Amino acid sequence: MRKLLFLLLVLVAVLPAWACPACQKQQPAILKGITHGTGPQSAWDMPIIIASALIVLVTLVYAVKFLFWPKEAGEQHIKRSILDNTF
Repeated sequence: MRKLLFLLLVLVAVLPAWACPACQKQQPAILKGITHGTGPQSAWDMPIIIASALIVLVTLVYAVKFLFWPKEAGEQHIKRSILDNTF
């Protein structure tokens, strides 16, 4: 029952995000039906969006990588000065 309720909640949240017929006519083929408003206003809009998405993706990959495999095994690593309580 909880899964069904969650699925319905997600569908209700996503439905308003789909583009209306008037907005679909203004969008380029790649964005048709998934976004509202006018399409890209210049030739630089899509390259900027793609570059931003790549930066976010690379950042996410490195964040996950260093979260699970930090590779901080050295005895001279700065974290050792905090972990070793030898006064």
